[in-house]
Order: sequence, then structure tokens, then C-alpha cells
Amino acid sequence: MVALATPFNGNAVDWKAFGPMIERQIAGGSSALVPCGSTGEAATLDHTEHAEVVRFAVEQARGRVPVIAGTGSNSTKEAINLTRAAKEAGASAALMISPYYNRPNQEGLKRHYLAVADAVDLPIILYNIPIRTGRALDPSTIAELAKHPNIIGLKESDSLDHTLDVFAAVPPDFEIYSGDDSTTLTVIALGGAGVITTIGNLVPREMADLAEAAAAGDLPRARTIHARLFPLMRTCFGEPNPIPLKHALSLLGLCRDEVRLPLVPMGDGKARNELVGALRGLGLLKS
Repeated sequence: MVALATPFNGNAVDWKAFGPMIERQIAGGSSALVPCGSTGEAATLDHTEHAEVVRFAVEQARGRVPVIAGTGSNSTKEAINLTRAAKEAGASAALMISPYYNRPNQEGLKRHYLAVADAVDLPIILYNIPIRTGRALDPSTIAELAKHPNIIGLKESDSLDHTLDVFAAVPPDFEIYSGDDSTTLTVIALGGAGVITTIGNLVPREMADLAEAAAAGDLPRARTIHARLFPLMRTCFGEPNPIPLKHALSLLGLCRDEVRLPLVPMGDGKARNELVGALRGLGLLKS
């Protein structure tokens, strides 16, 4: 599944670019579209834009793939409202990052997620990414939340030790997705359901092939694909996501190299040179 970048033009959503970007994902084998996450710069979308982006993705997909809308917030009330809006827009599920900045304890995290799951009848995928939120979801908390019928999975962006503890704590039918491109093979080999990918915006077919090979147990093929994609995985996070991704998308002619403040476009230097080199290595840039 691809965490969609949100294209901008003059600080407005670039709908003319967004449609072809979505079509490229569907043609490339992405199993679902995930708008309004970190990669989609949800933190700088206002509530109207947020609902419009989700609705546009649903309408563009036309039922061919599900849309899983990012609806997280550090305000429980706001998370409920965003999740309701996503359901009204036709989203199939919600991806919900843990509250950030206010850093609630485990009881607060549990109550936050349960409040949203009780308020909106929509499947929810938890999102554990402590580097952004300042607070990890403990495996025991995830196991408690997994008992709620609306909480169906986890996007995991934490240490391997933490991921292993989560696998040990949750029931077998609870879906665990890699939240980092570079751990796709590892998480699926451990029994995970797939990946919510960033570089899939650039190489949807290759990331779909990686996930499918890993899920089928074809580890030699999966390792080969992973090794080929790893330089791009690494360089796409040489600066805060989605700065390198937006620059790469612009080099491929897919959208403008525009991010919203406080993010700024990628400058010249080592990180950019490495990104361009990774794109050339995959044959995405000829010169």
C-alpha cells in the first residue's frame, strides 16, 4: 500500500497532478491508497483540504483499490472528526498515528484510540512511529487495543526488537504492516501483512513485486528486489520525509517540487546527489 504524497501548486493541492499519480499507483500494482499520512503532509492540510484529498482519492480509485485515510491527531476530538469525515468521503479504513507532542502515557494512548474506535464504525490501523510522536505504543497496549473489533492492524515504524514483541503479543489475525520501506522484507518474513510504502510513489511496481515475493516465501527474489531498491529507500530519507520524495517526483515529472512550510525543498548537496544517483541506478533518470 502506498502512502500518497500530496502534490501542491502555489500552496494549493494540485488536483491535475494528483489524478495521474493515483492512476500510476493502481496500474503499478499498489493494493491500497493511503492519503493524508506523514508522506502526504497531513499536518499542514487544513480540515477542508484533508476531506477533499480523501474524497478525491476515493473518487479517482472508483472501487478498484481501497482508500485508507490518515486521520490521526494529537487531539482525540479532532481525530474523531477527521475519521468521521474520511468515512463520509468513502474511505475503507483509517490509518491513525499516535498523538504527538503531548506525549500521553500508555493509558492515555489506549483511551485515545478506543474513543475513536467507539465513535466511528470504520476499521482502524494503529500507527506506531515514536521518532515522530515521542511516545511508542507498548506491545501490551497494542494487544489490548487489538481486542476492539474496529482496530484491525498496526503500521510499525519502531525497532526490530519492538516489532518482535508486538508479533508475540497480538493475535494471529491482527495485521502488522511495515512502516519503513527498508524493513518490508523483514516484517513480511516474520508474518506481517505488507508495507505502507513511501518509495512506492516512485516505484509502485517494484515495491508491489517485493511485497508479493516476500509474502509468497520467494526469499531469493525478494532479497534481490530489496537489494536493488535499498539505495533509493535510504536516500529518500536523507532529509525529513517527504522532502526527498517530492524532489524525486519532480525529477520524474510527476508533480512540482513543492512542500509546505515549515518543510522546505531539497537543496543541492550530498543528499541530493545520492538521491539522483539512486534514481539513475534504477534507470528512472537517464542523465
